[in-house]
Amino acid sequence: MTTSRTGGQILVDQLLIHGVQQLFCVPGESYLAVLDALHDAHIAVTVCRQEGGAAMMAEAQGKLTGQPGICFVTRGPGATNAAAGIHIAHQDSTALILFVGQVARGAMGREAFQELDYGAVFGTMAKWVVQIDDPARMPELVSRAFHVATSGRPGPVVVALPEDMLVQAATVADALPYQVTETHPGAAQMAELQQRLQAAQQPVAIVGGSRWSAQAVQAFTAFAQAWSIPVYCSFRRQMLFPATHACYGGDLGLGVNPKLLARIKASDLVLVVGGRLSEVPSQGYELFDIPTPAQPLVHVHADADELGKLYRPAQAIHATPQAFAAALNAVRPQANVPWKAHTEAAHAEYLAWSDPAPIRIPGALQMGEVMQHLRAALPADTIFCNGAGNFATWVHRFWPFNSYASQLAPTSGSMGYGLPAAVGAKRLWPQREVVVFAGDGDFLMHGQEFATAVQYGLPVIVVLLDNAMYGTIRMHQEREYPGRISATALKNPDFQAYAQAFGGHGERVTTTEEFAPALARARASGLPSVLHCLIDPEAITPTGTLQGIRKAALAKA
Repeated sequence: MTTSRTGGQILVDQLLIHGVQQLFCVPGESYLAVLDALHDAHIAVTVCRQEGGAAMMAEAQGKLTGQPGICFVTRGPGATNAAAGIHIAHQDSTALILFVGQVARGAMGREAFQELDYGAVFGTMAKWVVQIDDPARMPELVSRAFHVATSGRPGPVVVALPEDMLVQAATVADALPYQVTETHPGAAQMAELQQRLQAAQQPVAIVGGSRWSAQAVQAFTAFAQAWSIPVYCSFRRQMLFPATHACYGGDLGLGVNPKLLARIKASDLVLVVGGRLSEVPSQGYELFDIPTPAQPLVHVHADADELGKLYRPAQAIHATPQAFAAALNAVRPQANVPWKAHTEAAHAEYLAWSDPAPIRIPGALQMGEVMQHLRAALPADTIFCNGAGNFATWVHRFWPFNSYASQLAPTSGSMGYGLPAAVGAKRLWPQREVVVFAGDGDFLMHGQEFATAVQYGLPVIVVLLDNAMYGTIRMHQEREYPGRISATALKNPDFQAYAQAFGGHGERVTTTEEFAPALARARASGLPSVLHCLIDPEAITPTGTLQGIRKAALAKA
């Protein structure tokens, strides 16, 4: 289109060209011209209650689809509120574009009302920060934002929009739709990988990162089956390999199975696909030696800068997980592999570790039995969402993730993520079942987005575990300063009444027997729901108590 348009209209036209169908926002006067242009556009706009929640919703959609999540916030406090979502997208390698209002160009540099230097504020969290001062450059710079967000290691891009630029008219041609570039491995690299596998006696594979797809997961699963190689998922990337598959060995998260770690340490070849082996999956950077791991490492990553950054690989393959997985079709064993018993034992260890049946915790509500019921009652492709806290262990350890795009959890460890992520997921795929696991402290970080779920008729279910404390911090407190409780206790509202006050469905669950009928009523209600589950404060982990941690710490002292 080459007719004269305002900057706001040009921007919305570019979003449509790049395939944007949904966006999340908290409105602000700094980008009124964009809101006006959206009035006539075929883009679903979700109005949120806080900018952090809006950014997390957009990030969740980016995580599920691989396409950039889109979020609009106003300048100053709106932008700083959104920073948590930017940090999640950065550490989780998720494509996200945050459009931020900015003061008028003539007022810049004077610390005008809500003025921020966005390059300085977001420079260490975003892949690129740009301010568009000329509406005629809108197609060029928005196109670049989409390319930067999705290329190499995906991540967040911040685009600042001076309010006077958005009402200025320009005549400019539209950009072409962005295209994601796949980096493919070479035939020689794949032949070398095959030789390394044939020479191994006890190899393992670790999958993680982003730039996967359902097809890529399927192709990698076929490869693992052909080679009978044990596969481990990186922290909060359990949707990258089916848990019920005979090659699955578990996940490299927090509180990991010690037998899993022992198998990886004893391996003689480690194939890492897509992940960075950051702090949590590397178990505090102690699982592999830096810079040269004891085990030969084959590292596959979409960003060349990640290869050799921390770990010197025996073989570096610069390729996206999707392109690499497709190329694995040509990598097949030439004879029976000698490590089949090793793989069978790894899967058996996972099954024993993830069985909730034997788990018993203090109190009348037994979460092991709750997890058993969820496994029996919910569809296999249910999308589970969570923020940060010990409560997340119940999902990560005991829910069998078997479908791609079924897990939304921040590797950055950001609290308050679960509910906004669930809203983003349900807006994207209303037919999918979406369940949030949250702690009491975690939930109220972005609990106001329950109103957003109600406003848009999104029947997400929140399983809210209430132990009246910031439990993870209390656990560390008892370990480091036993008996000296400080700043971790919480006095909570009645979350059943909270849900009902917003127009949703609420249930109070105090015993194991109450959970199943409460879940059934919540699912039948067709409303956003909160199951307020009161947990004994002593039940700090599936296998540990606060008293036990305190006693162990005092015995050491």
